[in-house]
Amino acid sequence: MRKIVIFSLSVLLFASCNKKQLAQLNKDKAELQALLDKNKADCDALTAKLNNDISDLRNQIKLKDGDITNERAKLKALEDELAYLKRTNTNLLDRLSDLSIVSKDGAESIKKSLDALNRQSSYIQDLNSNLRRKDSLNLALVMSLKRSLDNVNDQDVNIEVKKGVVYISLSDKMLFKYGSYDITSQAETVLSKIAKVVNDRKDFDILVEGHTDNMPYNSASVLEDNWDLSAKRATSVVRTLQKKYGVAPERMTAGGRGEYVPKVANSDPQSRSTNRRTEIVILPKLDQFFQLFEGGK
Repeated sequence: MRKIVIFSLSVLLFASCNKKQLAQLNKDKAELQALLDKNKADCDALTAKLNNDISDLRNQIKLKDGDITNERAKLKALEDELAYLKRTNTNLLDRLSDLSIVSKDGAESIKKSLDALNRQSSYIQDLNSNLRRKDSLNLALVMSLKRSLDNVNDQDVNIEVKKGVVYISLSDKMLFKYGSYDITSQAETVLSKIAKVVNDRKDFDILVEGHTDNMPYNSASVLEDNWDLSAKRATSVVRTLQKKYGVAPERMTAGGRGEYVPKVANSDPQSRSTNRRTEIVILPKLDQFFQLFEGGK
């Protein structure tokens, strides 16, 4: 009986111990399960985060690949531009070399042109100097003629410089009788004074031109018209200057202009009287005249 009690007590004690252990095991199991659940949740969260990070990295890699592609395209464009610039630079160097040759020729041409311009400028200066000298000589000649003829009626004698030469215009009524080519005594006095001036200046030539009005020439003489009359009057003056006053004939030329170079319109007797004249033109000798233009060359 005692054994049975002890056995029963042992069974009860064992059962009590097993319940405690089971409870502890269940508790430990619950704790482990909770920890497992927590770890699983943490693992899932970490996995999700890693997946997101991987996705972001992949996107960044794609972006980087796009940037690299763009950079490669830019690099290719820059390389192409550099190659073009190199070709252009080579062409420019070639053209510059050609231009240098052209520039040398151009510089030589410009130098020759400048030398020619300098010679031309010097020539023009010499020409102007010669022309001023000629003008001075003309002025001195005019002053000498006016002093010599200061007692002659101004209406009968007119002295002026035209086109660079000295003109002495002598009226018809002083030199000749109407319709005649015989020189009057009064005219010889005037011609003698002119001859004295021109004989002192042997570097001038003398051109004598006869002029008439437009009235037809009517005479029983050998003269046919105003051409003849103007020419005969000019030769009468030349002949008088030569034979009476010693002017060298090789310096003189006589010519008749008829009625065709009037000073004014032949509209009335006074105008026709003005046009009836003989002009003595004192001008440089031809060789000296051309030397004015050749002296600067």
